[in-house]
Amino acid sequence: MSTLEEHSSFIKTPQQLVVVILLSFIVPVVAILLLVRLVLSQPSADANALTPESVTARIQPVARLEFGAAPAKAGARGGEDIVKATCAACHQAGVAGAPKIGDKASWAPRFKDGLNGMLAIATKGKGAMPPKGGDASLNDAELTRAIVFMANQSGGTFKEPAAAAPKKKSK
Repeated sequence: MSTLEEHSSFIKTPQQLVVVILLSFIVPVVAILLLVRLVLSQPSADANALTPESVTARIQPVARLEFGAAPAKAGARGGEDIVKATCAACHQAGVAGAPKIGDKASWAPRFKDGLNGMLAIATKGKGAMPPKGGDASLNDAELTRAIVFMANQSGGTFKEPAAAAPKKKSK
């Protein structure tokens, strides 16, 4: 006798045969109906898509680049404002060895240099601190006010410089 392998099928019962036959007709019919619907459907747009506001919103640039804020009047910014905007980023937490605002022990050696010495260091930068704390728009009077504010918060007794008097126009 020869050893022939019998074929086996995944359909084992008459119920499975009925299901396979029905699905072999239903699946292609549904696929054809969906394709017909896709081909015959009309593309539709939002009725408000072409209003000037919608068009402007869609074509806006992704980002804007500004090279600096409008310059403030010379000497117009106060020490506290400058410290909050520029200096506090490092001096509030003591980043990279910056003396923390309010820490008398870390500011005491700097008081020996006096206000002019601290101004010179702040103008040129020191260690990780960039010149003028990274805000090149600061003039010497504003930078001095910021130093006086931080130093006085940390036990110093410096006098804040007076604001420069506005120059009169001559005819």
